Amino acid sequence: MEINRKFKDSVFTKLFGEPDLLRELYCALEGVTLPPDIPVSINTLENVLIMDKYNDISFEIAGKLVVLIEHQSTINPNMALRLLLYIAEVYERMIKNKSIYSKKRLSIPWPEFFVLYNGPDPFPDEETLKLSDLFENPKELGLPEKAYPLLELEVKVININEGRNETIIQRCKKLAEYSTFIAKVRDFIREHGNKKEAIKEAVKFCKKCDILKEFLEIHAAEVFGMLYVEWNIDDAKKVWYEEAREEGWEEGREEGRSEGRTEGRMEEKYTIARNLLAKGSTLEFIHETTGLPMEAIEKL
Repeated sequence: MEINRKFKDSVFTKLFGEPDLLRELYCALEGVTLPPDIPVSINTLENVLIMDKYNDISFEIAGKLVVLIEHQSTINPNMALRLLLYIAEVYERMIKNKSIYSKKRLSIPWPEFFVLYNGPDPFPDEETLKLSDLFENPKELGLPEKAYPLLELEVKVININEGRNETIIQRCKKLAEYSTFIAKVRDFIREHGNKKEAIKEAVKFCKKCDILKEFLEIHAAEVFGMLYVEWNIDDAKKVWYEEAREEGWEEGREEGRSEGRTEGRMEEKYTIARNLLAKGSTLEFIHETTGLPMEAIEKL
């Protein structure tokens, strides 16, 4: 199966990659109303994956830094930890030209985290994941228990599947249409048993019924490519590995010739690992594909 290498974005990020739509979506999620002149500044980290796909949007609005993820598979219990690492990098880039060691107090935007769940498995309308849920029990470690965790990060997971969270869906027309589109893709998969045909049929249906019509008319080919990659993520990751392997081979081939075959192969593995890290792949995926020890990958 062929996976187009350029489709590493998602339909969700393509659709909501505009400030006005993000403002409307944020207001729907928070149940607030903000004037249209409130600026929205998108600062999504490029080439960084949170859940094995480029499906996140990071933006600033009204003094808040919002990280928004659309998620179509089983919710990962480590989401809060992954977002902690992600938001740390966002802050690092925001204060790049400022000194955190100066006596002047820095000001950073208030963080908020949303995961919009759109997967097929049963899930409540809303659930909160906490970083503290992952902490080891201080009692079991023989340590005094604190009244509250000294480090916390909360992620609000909202089910946006068709028929769920109607209040939120009704406040954002594009979100409602997106949920319907994804539901139609799943309906046609059940009907045809073929993902390619299902996506094509869903696009035709939604254009005919004025669901994301303008968006699909402009981006139909991209939507097909992105959604096909999203729903075949294991195959897509293999392609990304091959990309990294090709780059690593080109970089490590000369060293392999001069230093010996074994050393060259090892250097190639390290170069592949570096390239995969640059693409945002998870440590587990890099370990599985290169065979390098986790300790070595963590050092990289």
